[in-house]
Amino acid sequence: MSAEPYAAVVADRQQDASSLSSRRGVAILLLLSLVQFMDVLDASILNIALPSIKDDLGFSQQSLLWVVNGYILTYGGFLLLGGRMADLLGRRFMLVTGLLVFAGSSLIGGLAHSGSLLVGARFAQGIGAALLSPAALSTLTSTFRSTRDRNTALGVWAAVSGIGGAAGVLFGGLLTEGPGWRWVLFINVPFSAIAFIGAFVLLERERMHARRLANFDVLGAFLVTGGMLLLVYTLVKAPDVGWGATRTIAGLAGSAVILAAFVVNERRVSNPLVPLSILRVRGVAAADTTQMVALAGFLPMFFFLTLYMQTVLGYSPIQTGVAYLPLTGGFIIAASISSQLFARIGTKPVVVAGAAIAAGGLYWLSRIPVDGSYVWDILPGLLIVSVGMGGVFTGLTTAANAGVDADKAGLAAGLLNTGQQLGAALGLAILAALATARTTSVLDSGDGLAQASTDGYQRALLAGAFLVLAATVVALLTPNSRQAAAAVADEPEEEPALDLAA
Repeated sequence: MSAEPYAAVVADRQQDASSLSSRRGVAILLLLSLVQFMDVLDASILNIALPSIKDDLGFSQQSLLWVVNGYILTYGGFLLLGGRMADLLGRRFMLVTGLLVFAGSSLIGGLAHSGSLLVGARFAQGIGAALLSPAALSTLTSTFRSTRDRNTALGVWAAVSGIGGAAGVLFGGLLTEGPGWRWVLFINVPFSAIAFIGAFVLLERERMHARRLANFDVLGAFLVTGGMLLLVYTLVKAPDVGWGATRTIAGLAGSAVILAAFVVNERRVSNPLVPLSILRVRGVAAADTTQMVALAGFLPMFFFLTLYMQTVLGYSPIQTGVAYLPLTGGFIIAASISSQLFARIGTKPVVVAGAAIAAGGLYWLSRIPVDGSYVWDILPGLLIVSVGMGGVFTGLTTAANAGVDADKAGLAAGLLNTGQQLGAALGLAILAALATARTTSVLDSGDGLAQASTDGYQRALLAGAFLVLAATVVALLTPNSRQAAAAVADEPEEEPALDLAA
């Protein structure tokens, strides 16, 4: 085939992929949404299965926490590195690599017959997710370039993020009470296989540019990963050892020193792992910070509300999972409406209004009584929270990626997801400490365990409402992006390149 017809075929194929009016464009969006669904699902699906895992593998109460924390630790620790490697090595390459790691570790975890092997598999799962998520989001933002298509795609992405959290609780209950807890891990394997095939069929083969890999910033990679691992580890352990403990203070101080050394290193090297210029893009830092604060208040809701429904109201795992289903409808509706509003009023009003609405929903949930009713005490709050957070997710994902060049899209996605993980770890650590202190105080006053536990959950949910409300203040600092980033220029052809394997 001559050069001109071949170039025309490639151009037509790229145009087809970048439009949601084409079947190929829709298929790519479904593929990337599946990856995000898997990522979010895995963060919540295991929670309901923890009691069964504890009994089957002989975990102690303390060691059982590492089934959850092991995933959080490596996911949060490797996100920035994973996001930047997607820019350097190619997004499809990192996507399929992450899928292999994620599926393989899920299979090993499901087959595990010892606690140490399961925890090790969860560590590996976190690394796989850290490679997957930024590669998928940066593929989305670099594929759909028109304002309308990108806003629609980001709206779907945000809706899937909310649906995955609720679906994780539902699937966790169904699988745990059905075929057994091992299937909450096995379910990742067929999902990953579908995504793996789809990546090769739908996504273009990328070129690895030799210039980008020259003088690779090994020290920067070591510092940012080590600093993030220490920070996340300190946050997840703080509720156990105490916030004022020497270990906690030393961990926070140590992570601050390492990350400060990372910043110094990035300013002096010629080819930094994380170009700090990305923080000068309007909206990136403010949107990431807003999301971190908002999720610190929102995500712990699943933890405390699940405990309330199971330990106080006596719900079964399946009943608890079904109770979260209305969240999915709220997220879908809110994300759909929000993505259509961006071109008219911009992202800032949507985020501010959404955070205020979500805070109101959490306040409603903070009033749960010991003899609570699902229809009156839980359902209205869940619906209000889902509508508000649907707008927040969609608006912040759009704002954090607007104006980012294609060669830094993976890094931008890594920064956004890092803020999510830090927010989740920090929020749960703080709110768990507040809930425990309140429960202990009520028990000491002579009330029963059910009343004391409920008071603790109320305190945590109320604090979560204030955190989400605080996010509205931070959101005022974000630019009002009325459209997604303009289409970015293609990579210069004269740059030396290596073809990645198909």
